[in-house]
Amino acid sequence: MLKPFSIARIPRIEFGPGSINKLPQLAARYGNTLLLVTGARSLQQSGAWTDITQSLNDAGFEWRTLCISGEPSPQMIDEAIAAHRGGNIDLVVAIGGGSVVDAGKAIAGLLRVGDPVTDYLEGVGSGKQYRGPAVAFIAVPTTAGTGSEATRNAVLSMPGRDGFKKSFRDEQLVPEYALLDPDLLASCPPPLIAADGMDALTQLLESYVSSRANPMTDALAWSGLEAARDSLLPWYEGRGDQVTARCAMAYAALISGITLAQTGLGSVHGLASPLGAFFPIPHGVVCGTLVAAATRINIDAMLSREAQNPALHKYARVAELLCQQHFATREQAWEALLKLLDDWTQRLQLATLDDYGVTAADFPHIVAHSRGSSMKTNPIVLSDEEITRVLQQRCAAGV
Repeated sequence: MLKPFSIARIPRIEFGPGSINKLPQLAARYGNTLLLVTGARSLQQSGAWTDITQSLNDAGFEWRTLCISGEPSPQMIDEAIAAHRGGNIDLVVAIGGGSVVDAGKAIAGLLRVGDPVTDYLEGVGSGKQYRGPAVAFIAVPTTAGTGSEATRNAVLSMPGRDGFKKSFRDEQLVPEYALLDPDLLASCPPPLIAADGMDALTQLLESYVSSRANPMTDALAWSGLEAARDSLLPWYEGRGDQVTARCAMAYAALISGITLAQTGLGSVHGLASPLGAFFPIPHGVVCGTLVAAATRINIDAMLSREAQNPALHKYARVAELLCQQHFATREQAWEALLKLLDDWTQRLQLATLDDYGVTAADFPHIVAHSRGSSMKTNPIVLSDEEITRVLQQRCAAGV
């Protein structure tokens, strides 16, 4: 008998090469005045930006732009609200990577409300309940990693030793549409492909073994893992059909966003929040560099004290999917999975934590701030010592 489960709201989805051409038609459903949120440079320097803005001009839209440089902070969001709240914006369209999409969500959520965004940030704000209304929002990702186009989270950062990386979270922030055009990924450089791709893979794996996983999310995560298996390394290494690889990774990232929004994540993302807040390390790099170590610690912990945990069987199944072979024992499958994750980490040239200044002296501070919402759905509750071991395995300075 299936256990009860629930599926939260997801966006309407337009997927496929050339789908960016549907933006004027979709935007017209919400009004005539648009705020386009973009990254600092890459989109504006591409031919795609010229085509997008020309199509909006041809359709008679009034639009203005807002550039987001780096990961969005509460101050950035508050300044954007102050600058554009009186502009009678009908629709916010975010065209960019995960940081741009997160910024767009937060701005859309507060343009009509006007409150400081920190009022609504989990764990650091005043705990004020968000009631909206939100301005309509369309997400157009130009990278394949975070899956933010499918979630209700807007992740904001305050960098520094006493900083934070927290979510403004509400179902009203879910985009009306997620418009995914793999052609927009064509200019992604290999380091970004690697980091974002491993973020998507980690989200798929963590949602598959999450304590809140259900049959629907399992099926979706499985499909996403299969797509990432077949496309991430070929895209990164420039092998084979690059159009097909980009399409598959755009799909994998989208599915990772859908599944994480339903199930939560795990220890990698639990650690990613403090690491991303305290050190200048990109989110995808954290995920990619920690996923093998975190998987190893999870398996060891379950074997030690929860030998019947269903995630052990799931890890063995993922090994067979990613390695494309059957294993005679679960032990062989787990070892093959860990070897494959280690191999991908090396082939994708993902940095270690000490490359960003992390040392053993920082571990207690990181661990103390790692038990946010993501850690709560890890398949097993890890001790501080086990979380520290995850860090040690990817920090030469901490061994």
